[in-house]
Amino acid sequence: MLRTRTLIAIAIGALALTATPAVASAPAGNPPDGLVKAMQRDLNLTEEQAKKRLVNEQKAGRTAPGLAKRLGADYAGAWVEGPESTLVVATTNPSQRRVSGAELRVVAHSMAKLDAAKEALDKAADKAPKTAPVWYVDVPTNSVVILSSVPADAEAFIAASGADKALIRVEQSSEQPVPYADIRGGDAYYIGSGSRCSVGFSVTKPGTNGGFVTAGHCGSVGATTRGANQQAQGTFRGSSFPGNDYAWVEVNTSWTPVGVVNGYSAGIIPVNGSTVAPVGSSICRAGSTTGWHCGTVQQLNTSVTYPQGTVNEVTRTSVCAEPGDSGGSYISGNQAQGVTSGGSGNCSSGGTTYFQPVNEILSAYGLTLVTGGGNPPTGCQNYRETYNGSLASGANQYQPNNSYYQSTVSGTHAGCLDGPSGVDFDLYLQKWNGSSWATVATSDSPNPDESISYNGSAGYYRYRVHAYSGSGSYTLGVNRP
Repeated sequence: MLRTRTLIAIAIGALALTATPAVASAPAGNPPDGLVKAMQRDLNLTEEQAKKRLVNEQKAGRTAPGLAKRLGADYAGAWVEGPESTLVVATTNPSQRRVSGAELRVVAHSMAKLDAAKEALDKAADKAPKTAPVWYVDVPTNSVVILSSVPADAEAFIAASGADKALIRVEQSSEQPVPYADIRGGDAYYIGSGSRCSVGFSVTKPGTNGGFVTAGHCGSVGATTRGANQQAQGTFRGSSFPGNDYAWVEVNTSWTPVGVVNGYSAGIIPVNGSTVAPVGSSICRAGSTTGWHCGTVQQLNTSVTYPQGTVNEVTRTSVCAEPGDSGGSYISGNQAQGVTSGGSGNCSSGGTTYFQPVNEILSAYGLTLVTGGGNPPTGCQNYRETYNGSLASGANQYQPNNSYYQSTVSGTHAGCLDGPSGVDFDLYLQKWNGSSWATVATSDSPNPDESISYNGSAGYYRYRVHAYSGSGSYTLGVNRP
């Protein structure tokens, strides 16, 4: 059900982050190896510098607020600088000799003045040219900065805003920011000059940015898409209609596939698998025209003939739909079922709809369903904490959240790995021995799912998830003492 008239774009809402347990503070002098190595790589530091930065930055975060209060109206900002993150605080008072816990610098403009200048620009934001998309308070240079590809345009913006020009400097820049957004089932997307369909489910595929599955009649291979926010989104990489009615769209790097469906009035619905619901099961659909509606599965393996031809092996339901809902998500509980193909009737008087089963689409294009948007899969349902990730073949990830946790008592550490079908993922429990991480328990069967139970003493622990072969998304369930 493809909507062919141009509609007003809807904004993508921010996805609430799933709360995760707090991670214990790092052992003194022994931050996680992965964190230190990443800092060495990305900040061009030595190992010693990286470790000192971590200590100094934590201290700076505690010290800076007190310095701001102590300096009062003379305060002009605080920052850290140098390879080891030395704390610097600025003041407009030349008689101020020293402050405890930081290097002191005397500057011309107070923080209050800089903030006022930026506020003037903020209030005139509707007059900002597209060539000047970014402005900010830059405390190390004691100024407000506007980034602009055409400096003259930025100067005109300053004049129109009424801000104090003496506090503002313009920097030549080609920066043109665009919003990042999540791919969620049920959200709108646009094809070509304005036709609209709905996202089915987020997927990944090795060697690509990932994307989503949808209806084949929504677009042909090579067609480009825009998201609900009207920003460039992706390209149809596969499409089949009639005979089938499925397609997949690879998204660009501004979009992140996540394992959820936008349930509109029902809220955000987690996707935790794709087990087929039997006839008679309740099932709900999300689409960008009519939102969230439910019904029952009436028949599997149905053939339906549209004016364009016959589509085989679709599922018939009592859920209503309307033009623009095409491609949208059918889900039963937290199990993905398929994408909207077509039907009859509407959501005012009722109707019958057909969906293309999602497992057939995944198989046809070698895709992996993105899961883990809420509760853990049924295989790990009894675990108190869950962590989600995605691995390429041969890669490793460390949980929780690329860090570790502290156990202050002895007891059982239990881990449950639920990986995608057709891969071999392994699970390792590691403990910090004072100088390195040592593996204390292993589960490395030739399967996607693994489990560990280890009775250990107090200390610092982490899980290593390894993709021995294959790639895709996983969920790790964790119980700890």
